[in-house]
Amino acid sequence: MFRIWGKEWKDNHLLRDIVIENSDPSLNRTRKVFKALEDICMAFDLSVPIWLDSTVEDFRLHSKCRFTRDNFIESIEFDYLELQVIEED
Repeated sequence: MFRIWGKEWKDNHLLRDIVIENSDPSLNRTRKVFKALEDICMAFDLSVPIWLDSTVEDFRLHSKCRFTRDNFIESIEFDYLELQVIEED
């Protein structure tokens, strides 16, 4: 089972969160992460953010990253969207 925790933060307060699970063995880790991000954005009614080099590096090192205003094309009402892998296959 592959699970990612998506959290929306503003002023150091958790606004909302969701856990996305994926047990599809045909997908590699990268595709599972992209699919989870799409599912989180759909649940939160957000556009899918852009993966900047710094975001990719943070995720690669810590299995956790933050999408700030710089990652979104449209304006957002929160400080950042955080992704964290909580369980891997």
